Amino acid sequence: MTLELYPAVDIRGGKAVRLVQGDFDRESIYDADPLDAARRWVDAGARRLHVVDLDGARDGRPVNLDQLDRIAGALDVAVQYGGGLRRAEDALAAIGAGADHVVIGTAAFTAPELLDRLLDESPDRVAVAVDVRAGRVATRGWLERTELEASTAVANLAARGVRRFVYTSVDADGTLGGPALDDFADVVRSDGDSEFLYSGGIGSLDDLRALASLGLELLVGVIVGKALYEGRFTIEEATAAL
Repeated sequence: MTLELYPAVDIRGGKAVRLVQGDFDRESIYDADPLDAARRWVDAGARRLHVVDLDGARDGRPVNLDQLDRIAGALDVAVQYGGGLRRAEDALAAIGAGADHVVIGTAAFTAPELLDRLLDESPDRVAVAVDVRAGRVATRGWLERTELEASTAVANLAARGVRRFVYTSVDADGTLGGPALDDFADVVRSDGDSEFLYSGGIGSLDDLRALASLGLELLVGVIVGKALYEGRFTIEEATAAL
C-alpha cells in the first residue's frame, strides 16, 4: 500500500516556519509567504498539504484563515488545516475557506459538544490531532501536557465516531531524529477501523521507509516538514519511499 505524503506548511506571523518540539522560541523561517512554500511542494508533485495555523494554536482561535483561502484557491490539491479550531463555527469556516479536512486538537478533549456537532454535520471532513509528549496527550498548542494516554484517547474518540487521526510525536517533531515508531504502532493497533496520519521526527528517506514497513493498514499518510525545507530529500524521492 502506498502512503500519501503531506508536506507541512506551518504558518506563524504570516510566514512559513518550523518549530522544534513545538517550542515557539525555537523557530526557523523558511518562506516569507506561505503560498510560496505550498506552491513549491505542489509544483514538485505533492497532491496534499498539511497547513497548520501556529498563531491560532497558541491564541485558541484561527488567525490564518485568509492564508488557507489563498492556498486552497490557488492550488488544486487537498488541504488539511488545523490550529486554534476550538469552536464549531471556526471549523466550519475553515471548511468554507477550502479545507478538505479540519484537524481538531484541544477542543476534542475539552469541548465534546463541538466534536459531536462536527461529526454530525461533516463526519468525513473531521480529523482529531493526538499530539503526544512523553506518552501523554498534549493540548493548547502543545503547551499543556495532560495525563491521558494516547491509546486511551484514540479508543475513546473512535467510540464517539472519529475516523481520522493525526498522530504527532511532539518529542520528535522538528528534530529530524527519526519517528517514534513503537509508540505510534502501539496506538494504531489499539484502534479498530480509523485511519491515521503520522507526524514527527522524519529526517531521512529511511525514516519514511521504516514507517511504510510497519505494515499498518490503518496508516494512510505521513506529514513531513523540516526535512523537506532542509533539502534532506525531494517530494519525488519521498513519494517513492512511501
